[in-house]
Amino acid sequence: MTLQTIADRLGVSRATVSYAFSRPDQLSDGLRRRILEVADELGYAGPNPTARSLRLGRAGALGLLFSETLAYAFADPYSIGFFQGLATAAEDAGVGLLILPLPHGDRRSDTVKGAVVDAFCVMSLPDGHPALAEVLARKLPVVFVDEPYVPGHPFLGIDEPAAGATAARHVLGLGHRRLGVAMVGLHEDGHNGWADQERQEGAVFAAMRARRGGYQRACEEAGVDWAEVPFYELARNSREAGRRAGHALLEREPRPTAILTNTDVLALGILDAAADLGLRVPDDVSVVGFSDSAAEEAGLTTIRQAKQEIGAAAGRLLLSGGAAEPERVLFPYELIVRDSTAPPRS
Repeated sequence: MTLQTIADRLGVSRATVSYAFSRPDQLSDGLRRRILEVADELGYAGPNPTARSLRLGRAGALGLLFSETLAYAFADPYSIGFFQGLATAAEDAGVGLLILPLPHGDRRSDTVKGAVVDAFCVMSLPDGHPALAEVLARKLPVVFVDEPYVPGHPFLGIDEPAAGATAARHVLGLGHRRLGVAMVGLHEDGHNGWADQERQEGAVFAAMRARRGGYQRACEEAGVDWAEVPFYELARNSREAGRRAGHALLEREPRPTAILTNTDVLALGILDAAADLGLRVPDDVSVVGFSDSAAEEAGLTTIRQAKQEIGAAAGRLLLSGGAAEPERVLFPYELIVRDSTAPPRS
């Protein structure tokens, strides 16, 4: 069923039928009503939106590509904050948002090829992912958030090494020298367990690799041998995963007196593990999170990120045409000190 079918039934031009759906102000009320009645009678639902977008040269939607599942994205506090900022910018401009998830280990790129969008926001994609080449091949405006950094294209994020170093320097400044680390988002291979330095440095997610580098730099500046810092890697960012990491770290001898995590969700799991083992926070162990997404109620010391502001800025930049200047925009971060950190007991 096409516009021409309706036009033939009514004895009018195809353009007249098209106006009934796209420019009703060009027709009398009576003629438009007759066209819509015949369209309904013949079972015609309206112009194909994909075809219409091709004719107009725009889709009226932004594409958001990120390396996680939808279920995770709508449960993770940091992702939610970023989505809110991006969605607000899109809504203010009267455009939609097409979410294109790529769960860890999913190396497909066909979702990018078939996406009917005007621009792409790429968030937290691992190094060398084939979808990256497809995004760039589309020649559409693109903005990268958190990772990867692609020279010549706008990038939004924070100074990850400096932020990681700030978190570590906080507990080191309190006097802690026995540190432990729990991190997620290094690799895509599903590994849960101890990670040696080679595995840490070979992480495929650039932002987390840089954040971990900040931890190491601060420790070495304080005279702490990074090779002696127990490092537990997780495949999923969940409170239960943090709990497992917490048990692994806190059951070691000697036990760490401070634990650094790269998400607040993991940090909450560390708090759960400490409670399981009868340890008091911060008397027996200090805990530091990251992003200030789920930390205030738990009294968690963390690094605050401007997640909603970054999302809104990415949206505005894409809607303005994705200009390549400035190439790299780093947003401020802030150490928020709460009740989960204190000097170690003598």
